Amino acid sequence: MPYDELKPEDMVVVNLKGEVVEGDMNPSSDTPTHTYLYNHFPKIGGIVHTHSSWAVSFAAANMDVPALNTTHADTFYTDVPAADALTKEEIEEDYEGNTGKTIVRTFKERGLDYEATPAALVSQHGPFTWGPTPDKAVYNAKVLEVVAEEDYHAMQLTRQNLELPQYLLDKHYYRKHGANAYYGQNNAHSKDHAKREN
Repeated sequence: MPYDELKPEDMVVVNLKGEVVEGDMNPSSDTPTHTYLYNHFPKIGGIVHTHSSWAVSFAAANMDVPALNTTHADTFYTDVPAADALTKEEIEEDYEGNTGKTIVRTFKERGLDYEATPAALVSQHGPFTWGPTPDKAVYNAKVLEVVAEEDYHAMQLTRQNLELPQYLLDKHYYRKHGANAYYGQNNAHSKDHAKREN
C-alpha cells in the first residue's frame, strides 16, 4: 500500500508476540525485528527504521557512526554501532527476527547501554533508532542522519584522529541526560545551572 494513501484506520496493532490484535491489514514485514527489540530493550516505547542515505552509507560500509562532534554527543553517548551483517543461514531462517537479534547481540557484546545510545546500524541494511516514545525515536533517526553526514564530510577533510575527547562527550551527553541534566527549559537543574554561571 502506498504510504501517502494510508489512513489511521489502516494501521495494524500487534502485541509483543507480533500477533495482530487490531486492524484488518497485514502488519509490517519488519514486525519480528521490532518485537525482538521491544522484548529485549524494555524501556523503549518507539522504534524507527529508515533507509536514510547517510546512515545507510555507513551501514553499507559496515562502519560505526563515530562520535566526532558535540552534535553526536548530545544524543548518542558512544559511536552508533554497526551490527554484524546476517549470514546466509540467518537470512534464510528468520531474516527479520535475526535482524533484531544482531542488534541486541552487538549491544551485549560491546557492553553498550541501549538508552544512552538509542540507535544501531545493521550492516548492509540500514539504521534502527528507538526512544522512550515514538516521537523521540523519530528525533533520534533525524539526529543520526545528520551526524552520519557530518562524519562523512569530516572524514573526507582529514585523516587525523577525529575522535571526540571523552571529557567533551561526557559533558554534552550528561548535560541533557540523567539526574543532573541542566540543558534547556524542562530540566530540574536548568535554573540552578544558570545561577551558577552568572
